[in-house]
Amino acid sequence: MSDTRQTGKVRIVGILMISALASACSSFGGTSLPANTPRVLGPDRDRDHIRLVSAFGGEGRAPQLQRLLSDAVNRLVMATDRPDEAYQVTILNSPVVNAFALPNGRLYVTRGLLALANDTSEVAAVLSHEIAHVTLRHASQRNELQARSDLIERVAENVLNDSQEAAVVQDQARSTLASFSRSQELEADKTGVAVLARAGFDPYGAPRFLTALGRSAASSETGGERVTSHPSTTERVSRALQAARRAGPPGMGETGRAEYLAALDGLAYGDDPGDGVVKGRRFVHARLGVAFEAPDGFTLENTSQAVLGSSSDGERRLLFDAADTPNGQSLEDVLRSTWTDTIEPGSLTTATINDLPVVTALSNGKEWTFRLSAIRIGNTTYRLIMAARTGGNDLESMFNRTLNSVRQVQADEARRIRPLKLQLVVAQRGDTPQTLAARMPVDRSLERFLLLNGLERNSQLNVGERYKIVIE
Repeated sequence: MSDTRQTGKVRIVGILMISALASACSSFGGTSLPANTPRVLGPDRDRDHIRLVSAFGGEGRAPQLQRLLSDAVNRLVMATDRPDEAYQVTILNSPVVNAFALPNGRLYVTRGLLALANDTSEVAAVLSHEIAHVTLRHASQRNELQARSDLIERVAENVLNDSQEAAVVQDQARSTLASFSRSQELEADKTGVAVLARAGFDPYGAPRFLTALGRSAASSETGGERVTSHPSTTERVSRALQAARRAGPPGMGETGRAEYLAALDGLAYGDDPGDGVVKGRRFVHARLGVAFEAPDGFTLENTSQAVLGSSSDGERRLLFDAADTPNGQSLEDVLRSTWTDTIEPGSLTTATINDLPVVTALSNGKEWTFRLSAIRIGNTTYRLIMAARTGGNDLESMFNRTLNSVRQVQADEARRIRPLKLQLVVAQRGDTPQTLAARMPVDRSLERFLLLNGLERNSQLNVGERYKIVIE
């Protein structure tokens, strides 16, 4: 959650009702061109690119990785049926796992996806899949292309103008921006593997990375809904494996593991501390000086505009954000001016929690019940909104526990919040997944270590081989 704020009414009801926490996507997809549409990379086509990069946390700064990805794209394009077409790849500064393409040949991969991959062939498989969506003209139907153009406009309008709906738009962009039919996804997988092999990469990198994506989605701490238009990961892995076998036996192509891991060393991992950090159920924002803890069973996801939370069944939701308020506006007026539905008469209550002035209220909808609060820390007003489907009798207790956890972050605590990054370590004799995972200051460190390195729980480490760990 950044410190950009906006006055005026917001559709918080809509945010809580329709937002689902963005997860490590169970698949990657992209957009492509209608038939006979020329593609040109240049200033006249950069408008969508600039908007999307801004919406996804900015451009990731990783020069060595950027060169590696650009080289991989060039090799892949030369192996397609359209080697004369132009593509350009951008790293997005986002911890979510995703990749997509735009009609003008712009390819995007998040640093979350790069952290999950373990060699060049795996990332090349992702890029080849995205290029396949373009070369196969999967967006030739007008409604496909229009839907994606509309989404880009919504990202620009809502995110870059600091609308409170930005959290919803970002979530939709992560999952919807590249939502193709099952048949198109499978076709892009098949074509992508063939191109991957022709380019000299290991074609088995595709099923390896699809397996990692499935594990990432299954173990994601950020929860969320999956892209239902995509075939199951199991089916995609099976078909990608068949395509790889048609290309040749294992060991036929380059994996590029050593060069990839060398380029990955030092990559930022997880949330950008400048926008606050989620650690399990806790959210801490050093620059804004605020922290809170969500109820048991909730997962949190930090977007550029708000912190979103959800129970595993989606029946309970949470939103925490900052509001720009006119000087002298009371907390009561903050709730009245930013809540579009009816506040129950007599429900506005003034209190002091952790030495902070707080106003709470209640709003009853047809299907959801909302507990609202406005909290002032210094000159900034925050809103904590919790919702439960009507009939959920634990909303009041969950709301009170969460509200009571909202506090001001002191300077010494803020200084201790340091960014996380990947570090490559060489396994020594006696090292195990457990011993290396114990060096990681993250929740569920063993599961995270195994996922990052593509290992199973009973895997043995190879002495002298490099493995990824997360450090501060």
